[in-house]
Amino acid sequence: MISAPNHPPPLNGSKMLAKRIIPCLDVKEGRVVKGINFFNLQDAGDPVENAARYSEEGADEIVFLDITATIEGRNTMLNVVAKTAEEVFIPLTVGGGIRTLDDIRELLKSGADKVSINTAAVKDPSLVWEAAEKFGSQCIVVAVDGKYVSPGKWEVYINSGRTPTGIQVLDWVEEVEKAGAGEILLTSIDADGTQKGYDIELTRLVSQKVNIPIIASGGAGKPLHFYQVLTEGKADAALAASLFHYGILTIPHLKKYLQEKGVEVRV
Repeated sequence: MISAPNHPPPLNGSKMLAKRIIPCLDVKEGRVVKGINFFNLQDAGDPVENAARYSEEGADEIVFLDITATIEGRNTMLNVVAKTAEEVFIPLTVGGGIRTLDDIRELLKSGADKVSINTAAVKDPSLVWEAAEKFGSQCIVVAVDGKYVSPGKWEVYINSGRTPTGIQVLDWVEEVEKAGAGEILLTSIDADGTQKGYDIELTRLVSQKVNIPIIASGGAGKPLHFYQVLTEGKADAALAASLFHYGILTIPHLKKYLQEKGVEVRV
């Protein structure tokens, strides 16, 4: 596991008051795709066009994940990242195919504000603290894909949800926080793409385990689900994909709903 000395929590890594709404662009072969439980991918449009629309609609951030880069053993598509960064004026987090500090540097040079590390962090945990030391914790997001095992236990999966690791989610998030990660992108594999709601229990337990912001991902189907994960689940941000891609829900409508329910959001 991680052997680096503990980092103090980053200045901007403490829990934030205003809740964030974050569209996610899962990109494969230059196109946005969306599936269920990480499989059965369907086309959902052009990443640059989608990102520009979400930026205009009032998204707080955008997450861009090159979901097959790791499996195919290649780097993230820097040209698509650069074009996306040119079109948005909100923070852009990019993940997929990141294996080295040089990969992170290239993404930041291409316009990413943060990078999301998943498989490489599990395979080489020292990458997290080395990246935090070199680029700052505020740039380093650790993505955690968890699958339910038994009551109170979820297992970390890597390689886009294909490979179990034997690592418990609650242990892993604690490790990466100590290593200097500035944020955790937490996805429930079981809920992903189902539109039946986020995994509230998993999100709440992780949020209570660490002091850095948690982005909840997987399962959004209606405004109520966002409200639940941001309140009961204690998430700092809620991420969704297909709801926004297919026009089932718009960001302005969602933020108005949350505001009326007493949730502080940026409008």
